[in-house]
Amino acid sequence: MSTLSIMTLHGQEAPISPEVLLELTSKVGGKIMQKGDPGYDDARRIWNGMVDRSPALIVRCAGSADVVQAIAFARQHQLLLAVRSGGHNIAGNAVCEGGLMIDLSGMMGVRVDPVAKKAWVEPGATLADLDRETQAFGLAVPTGINSTTGIAGLTLGGGFGWITRKFGLTIDSLVSADVITAEGKLVRASAEENEDLFWAIRGGGGNFGIVTGFEFNLHPVGPEVLSGLVVHPFEDAAKLLKQYRAAVDNAPEELTCWAVMRRAPPLPFLPTDWHGREVLILAMCYLGDPAEGARVTQELRSLGKPIADVVGPHRFVDWQGAFDPLLSPGARNYWKSHDLDGLPDGAIEAIVDAVHTLPSDEAEVFIAHVGGAMSHVAPDATAFPQRRSHFVMNVHARWRDRKDDSHCTAWARHLFGATEPFATGSAYVNFMPDDETERVEKIYGLNYRRLAEIKGQYDPDNVFRLNQNIRPVPHHTGHLA
Repeated sequence: MSTLSIMTLHGQEAPISPEVLLELTSKVGGKIMQKGDPGYDDARRIWNGMVDRSPALIVRCAGSADVVQAIAFARQHQLLLAVRSGGHNIAGNAVCEGGLMIDLSGMMGVRVDPVAKKAWVEPGATLADLDRETQAFGLAVPTGINSTTGIAGLTLGGGFGWITRKFGLTIDSLVSADVITAEGKLVRASAEENEDLFWAIRGGGGNFGIVTGFEFNLHPVGPEVLSGLVVHPFEDAAKLLKQYRAAVDNAPEELTCWAVMRRAPPLPFLPTDWHGREVLILAMCYLGDPAEGARVTQELRSLGKPIADVVGPHRFVDWQGAFDPLLSPGARNYWKSHDLDGLPDGAIEAIVDAVHTLPSDEAEVFIAHVGGAMSHVAPDATAFPQRRSHFVMNVHARWRDRKDDSHCTAWARHLFGATEPFATGSAYVNFMPDDETERVEKIYGLNYRRLAEIKGQYDPDNVFRLNQNIRPVPHHTGHLA
């Protein structure tokens, strides 16, 4: 074993001797990997195919004790540190170039108490892992829409999806979390313990420590829900989007409907002559009595002249994974996102124009309507700032060939700029790419100052900096940052 060169927080390379590595290995119950080791490439590979980074060292943790040891090692040598759970973050912050990656993906445990309606979840669990366990008891945590997403990153950024309007954001169901701080201390964050930290991790991302356990309240959902897609010709999109905004404005909290605009994939229920042509898809989910759901969804399902309507009863776990084939790992992805208070005509016009010039077959624009239960929480009750009922627009450039990078990212940036006059200024932090660091303070608004102060308390040296970074307000001198 030779001396390993590893990147520090200062951008320099530090030599790590074989003896020092052997000592770390003896303290870790999981696996330590370097380039060339079996499993190394799988461990460093994440969902966004644009991200191709090679850590000098990967610690694949078996439990909290391994996380403590890895953080202590990183601090001792002042190493550049990345933290991976699901590896789904669009910015690719789960993996660093030349530094140390703490890999939580093997910590996948989920335990459900159906009587207390609680779930305890480890950070490597995906939404599919969580849904599989909770749905066995007709219970659920409000999470996202792609079942391969990791619960940790989703939760720390806020978390929204099909049942948010009824049960709130993912963070609104979070009861407590086990957090290992930059000092390597394991603390519990809840409404009763370390309340400031609990406030900050509910929307503030991975800035404040590594969460090794989440405790959630569970809600009655399913096991069947009324859900599905209504697919329209895109030529009717401008008119349909105006009708859509009016329909969802009056929708009950049990109903969620999002609009997706893209070239039609080869779905089995679509006529083959529509495959590859631009379509507008209304994707909806209703929680509650199916007969009432049929009545409530009627307004949306009667709009325009659909090509296909496949709304019906589905298992909630299946609906949660319905978009997985369109969001599989390995493609190159670049996202831009805005929060919109409404869906004004000018924004609709810009979106429709952009969809006419989609840069690839996999690119899309989706508009998520959120509100309901999440809007019943005060904006300063958690770090997540945008609690009003609103639309989230995600411009999702997705393609396969590196040579198309410039064309596809330019398309996303153009639509982002064209819709900026209609945006609130806030955004969903999990949808932000790695080139929007200057936007972080703005998206947190009035909550940013408190977040920076808490960052200064728990991570004054900015050890956890590979994220949508909140710069710490210094509490002492001699920082590494």
